[in-house]
Formats: sequence, C-alpha cells, structure tokens
Amino acid sequence: MSDARSIIAKLRQRQTPSRDELAWFAQGLADGSVSDAQAGAFAMAVCLNGLGDVGRVALTIAMRDSGQVLDWDLDGPVLDKHSTGGVGDCVSLVLAPALAACGAYVPMISGRGLGHTGGTLDKLDAIPGVSTQLSERRFRDVMARAGCAIVGATATVAPADRRLYAVRDVTATVESMDLITASILSKKLAAGLDGLVLDVKVGSGAFMKDAEDARALADALVKTANAAGCKTTALITDMSQPLAPALGNALEVAEVMRVLTGVAQGPLVEICAALGGVLLSNGGLAKDVQSGADAIVSAIADGRAAERFGAMIAAKGGPMQFVENWPRFLPEATVIREIAAQGSGYITAINGEALGLAVVDLGGGRKVESDVINPAVGMSDVVRLGAKVSKGQPLCVIHAARFADADRAEAAVRAAIRVGAQPPTLPELIAERIG
Repeated sequence: MSDARSIIAKLRQRQTPSRDELAWFAQGLADGSVSDAQAGAFAMAVCLNGLGDVGRVALTIAMRDSGQVLDWDLDGPVLDKHSTGGVGDCVSLVLAPALAACGAYVPMISGRGLGHTGGTLDKLDAIPGVSTQLSERRFRDVMARAGCAIVGATATVAPADRRLYAVRDVTATVESMDLITASILSKKLAAGLDGLVLDVKVGSGAFMKDAEDARALADALVKTANAAGCKTTALITDMSQPLAPALGNALEVAEVMRVLTGVAQGPLVEICAALGGVLLSNGGLAKDVQSGADAIVSAIADGRAAERFGAMIAAKGGPMQFVENWPRFLPEATVIREIAAQGSGYITAINGEALGLAVVDLGGGRKVESDVINPAVGMSDVVRLGAKVSKGQPLCVIHAARFADADRAEAAVRAAIRVGAQPPTLPELIAERIG
C-alpha cells in the first residue's frame, strides 16, 4: 500500500518511485487525498533530484490517467500540436483547420495566456459568440462537423496536473523539466491522440531563451510521449521576433484570417507547413514530410482550411459568415497610433518578451487571474528583423484603449526594437527536428 510520505522520502533519497506509486500519488492529487503540503514537497523533491526517464514517463501516464482519456471512432488519424509559447504565435488557428482539410481530426485542448505569451483560447474569445469551454458531447459534435475543435480542458481532463500545477506556481518549482514534461503531455495525451508535433520555441519571445535548454525540453517531451504510446516529433523554432506581425487577440485573429483567405503569407504559413508536414507524414496521410507540408500549403491556398475554420467557429456559437465578413465581427481599439522610426538603418534586434508584456499592460493579457482581457488592444504591422527602415517609417501600430496606455506602449516598443547600421544575421525559422 502506497503512501505520500514514503514516496516523498524516496525522492528525497534520489530514488525513483515505482510506476504504481506514482499512479497512486497522481490519483491522490486528483481526489484530494494527497495534501497541499505533500504535493508541494513532492514537487520540490522532483525539482531538486529529478525522476529520470523511466520515472518521467510513469508520472506522465499516471497524470494522464488521473481523469478521463478520450477515445475516438473516426475515419482518419487524430493529430495535434503543442507550442511552448511565444509572441504573435497564432499557429493553432491556421494549422488545426488545415490539418482537418487534409483528412486529419484535431481535438486541440488549448490554454490561456501565460506571462508574456498569448493564449489560443483568449484569441478565439475575440470572436463574438464563440464558446471555448464545451461539454464532451458538444466537443464531439464540433469535431464531427469541422474536423477540428480548439477547446479548453474540462475538470475531468488530467485533474492531477491541474492540482500539481497550482502548487508548483506558488512553490517555485515550475521550472522542473520532469514536471513541465508531465504537465504538457498529460493533458495532450488525454485527448486520445494518434500523433503529436511539438513546437519548442527558442529566443527573446519564448520562455526558453537558450538553445540548449530548448533542445533538452524537446528531447524530454519526444522521448516521454513516444514511450507513452503517442508518435511524437518536435521542431525547435525561432522566436527571436514575433512570429506573426500582430500581437493581441483580435489582431492575431485578423492576421489568421488574412492568411486563410490568401491575403498574407510569410513565416506563419511556413511554420504551419513544417509542423503539419510532420503530422501528416507520421499520421499516414502523406508519403513524407515534404508532401505533407505541400498539402498544408495547398489547403490554405485553395480555401479549404478557411472553410474548416468557418465551420468550427459556427459550430462553437460564432457568426455563420465569419470567414466571409470577419472584419465586421472583430472589435477595434479606440486609440490607434503609428510608431515611427527615429533614425534610419536595419532592425537588428526585437525583444519579443518586452513586446508581449507591453500588450499585457495594454489590457491584452492578464496580470492576475481575475483580470478581464480587452480583445481589441495590441500591436499590428510589427517590423521584421533585418528590415531596412528610414527615419519616419513605421515600426508598428499600437492599438490601445486610452492615450496614456498608448504612451506606455510606445516607450516599450522603442526600447524593444533596435535599429543599427548593419543588417543582422537572421536565424533559421526551423532550427532542428527531434524524433
């Protein structure tokens, strides 16, 4: 018979608890039989001493199985993607419908903004009428109608993770590689996936600023997910600047619609193709990664992805004609200010985290959990690294609720975007593939 004290003692002594012991502890987190003090001690012991590869897999499976694990009876593979977070990262809103248009089913359980990074659910909330918290019955109905559904986790999905995450947040144990891995994957694997691709960001706008840290996380995630029975690959991708030229919920949705309707191209399409190509290949819907990438690009270019996106929005309570008339439905800020370059030269650096925090300060994210987001605020037309600018040319456009907010955001933008005499060396968008 397991008990919390003996499990914590093992961890303290640098021993790995057995699979049964970790399963017992995860169930105790879910049903409350493990106390907050014991959960905190467990998190600290794992943070300090680690679990090792075997223990990490066991904890991930135990947390996945602490609640409901979905199963599907569909005529195509069930695929998904997870990003470790960045600024201007609206990939999910393009990739999910593109995958659906290629024959996959995408039950994407997503989250809200965290720190300086925007949340996929917050972006969808900018569309009037859209529900992101769905019952299982309605979740399945949206999947059947659109082939994809981007939703928030219910209380029955990986409840052990919900409890442990809250404890980690107040015990300075968020950074544990083992706990990060188990947290991410327990929720994703509970969706009943056949394949998963991980977008591990590195750079100024990511949580991982260092390439070695990003590689270590990608490796841990891929090994753990594959050992848990889900075919998984990770891409390490650049976040040294915003991925899309827009930051803020409605503004990022607008950029998504420009991509889906063929008005915009660029890095957002490129990274969707790279991630989608891996998934379609791993899921048996493409003969290889390049064929899969080409299929994603075609689904975007010919409007099939937009059609799936519109079907998802309508099925979740949004406007029936959103794709055709999206500008009329998205909220607009009252103060719109162009920020002009004060000198000429090349864009040599962009502090993505600073820009993300400036959007939060505008009201586009939460400083505390109870904050209400203003979906209209943010930044658009953000300049790219390496761009040549002349004095007076715009660096970006600020969308604010008040003039004082715009003043603070302008100061943040000027501090975050550097102009120099020589063009910088531009990083590759896709740095590495693991798995």
